[in-house]
Amino acid sequence: MKKESISQRDMKRYQLQAKSIIETLPFITDFYGKTIVIKYGGNAMIDEKLKRAFALNVILLKYIGLNPVIVHGGGPQIGSMLKALNIESQFREGYRVTDDATMDVVEMVLVGKVNKEIVNLINLNGGSAVGLSGKDGMLIKAEPKELSVEKKNAPPEIIDLGKVGEVSSINTALIRSLETDGFIPVIAPVGVDDEGNTYNINADSVAGAIASALGAKRLYLLTDVPGLLDADGELITHLSHKEAFDCIDSGVITGGMIPKIKCCIEAVPDVEKAAIIDGRVENCILLELFTKSGIGTEVIEEKQPSPDRL
Repeated sequence: MKKESISQRDMKRYQLQAKSIIETLPFITDFYGKTIVIKYGGNAMIDEKLKRAFALNVILLKYIGLNPVIVHGGGPQIGSMLKALNIESQFREGYRVTDDATMDVVEMVLVGKVNKEIVNLINLNGGSAVGLSGKDGMLIKAEPKELSVEKKNAPPEIIDLGKVGEVSSINTALIRSLETDGFIPVIAPVGVDDEGNTYNINADSVAGAIASALGAKRLYLLTDVPGLLDADGELITHLSHKEAFDCIDSGVITGGMIPKIKCCIEAVPDVEKAAIIDGRVENCILLELFTKSGIGTEVIEEKQPSPDRL
């Protein structure tokens, strides 16, 4: 059977595709065998097109020799279930106050529903994912989160958040074992203490703690904004450790961006780079990893990043 000839137009398109693949080689070489921790949340978890693109990005990373580890949130899904069950939900300083009934719902939604949906999405698209919570293999050891609010001319207010926790340690052996066997770990941010008490933990914090414990090459936090913006609305592409603190003190970083930047700051002594990237951009992980400029705001220890962001 005679092979059909390629048109000039198709040939140019194929050459551009080949060139793009070759341009990723230095990045793949640098990242080969390294761990990339990704906090998955926001619109990327809701939009069907973005959900599939996320799964394909993660699968591709695994096939070319990287080790992606996924940590997911699920705040909106928890809120919807609490509402359906007529369980009142209260927030203090951005944290969901978590009593026993709320904790049951949090665990049911994060571990039983959201986690398995992500695992299924990756597996159906050709990957091999395994879902975990902090209880599996004592993966995430936790302790109660202590929160106090400063009061003018008065002692600080101590806020009881119930079963809200923070990470005390990570069992990296379990994650490493899954990586070695070719699996992609997908982790729900639920922790447990020595007495078996279950805790609801902020997903950004869990991702940062896991990235630090693994000495990951990268930590990526997917959000619904382009990254950190300056006073003129322009994207700040990189910050040093000190510059990040200065931006918080000066008010450039406000609201929900503060805990994300703090998460990056805490991770970068152990993680080479941490970045906040726009999960609304299709293939955002590949664009951040395999292009010279990247697409988000990275936090690093040194003053300036290398020219190629490797």
